[in-house]
Amino acid sequence: MLKILVIYSSKGGNTRKLAEALAQGAKGEGIRVTVKSASETTMEDLADSHGIAMGSPVYFGVMSSELKDLIDRSVSVRGKLAGKVGTAFCSSGHPTGGKETTMMSILQAMLIHEMVVIGDPIVAGGHYGVAAVGEPKDKVLEAAGKQGAYLAEVARRMANFP
Repeated sequence: MLKILVIYSSKGGNTRKLAEALAQGAKGEGIRVTVKSASETTMEDLADSHGIAMGSPVYFGVMSSELKDLIDRSVSVRGKLAGKVGTAFCSSGHPTGGKETTMMSILQAMLIHEMVVIGDPIVAGGHYGVAAVGEPKDKVLEAAGKQGAYLAEVARRMANFP
């Protein structure tokens, strides 16, 4: 069974809504999707997944301390994440609030783990990942679903699942 893990950090609920939409898009036959907050996520969760999405609110242009703590602790599974597929998403309170740099900080950590990283698919915007300003609206939630479906598709191919 293909395992997709969607991790989020969220104080106001906006990033959690994106996580849920991304997870919904990743669901399919033969796929188990798990959604967890960064503080609930274990190293076993990371090592056991084929595809991992990480999302955070924007804090001064980078990820939240909760998600950064998970990434810092993930050094204990270094090497076990190589070849897994990763993607990022975020939310901010301002249109120019550092969404791209936040996603890049997440993707950078994934690259250090030797993960294969993807952005959102062209049909969803074709950039670093889905991002919301404030509460995600229907169009953004739809894009998150497409990013989740794309994560599952690439993870299936990378893991050689039929």
